Amino acid sequence: METIKLNLSNYTKSHWTQEELRNAELALDFVQQLMNNHNFEHIQKEFGNQPYVQHNRSMTDGIGGVLSTVKNLVKRSPEYAYDVKNINVDGDQVTFHSHVTLSANHRGNPDKGFNIMDTWRVENGQLAEHWDAIQPIDMLMRLYFLLAGGKVANENTLF
Repeated sequence: METIKLNLSNYTKSHWTQEELRNAELALDFVQQLMNNHNFEHIQKEFGNQPYVQHNRSMTDGIGGVLSTVKNLVKRSPEYAYDVKNINVDGDQVTFHSHVTLSANHRGNPDKGFNIMDTWRVENGQLAEHWDAIQPIDMLMRLYFLLAGGKVANENTLF
């Protein structure tokens, strides 16, 4: 199974400031290591002490909540991958538009998986806050999404 390799130069916009470029690089490292490499030790080491406020209500606050959720997902779907299609940066806000799949044979198929928008707020060189919008694409993923969700795990609002 080949791992998706994200390269910042594929997404960089000429109008980004140096700070925006660093913010995008930080978020891209997070996604590459967590979602594609499943390198949980790297995430804990590099991001574990950050004040990470989670607005996805199905995850507990902090990096630990993200790690727990993704570890459980990877146990069920070891080929889980995040194919970032576009990155937009506006100051301290970094937004990824991605195609997420649970199996390698669905990668690149726009009729499978999830359409996901993630936004992070970066503060002092750290991922401080995260929001997402997740759209299951095919019927099986819509059903999976309903069965896997439903529990509110933090008190933060969606907004």
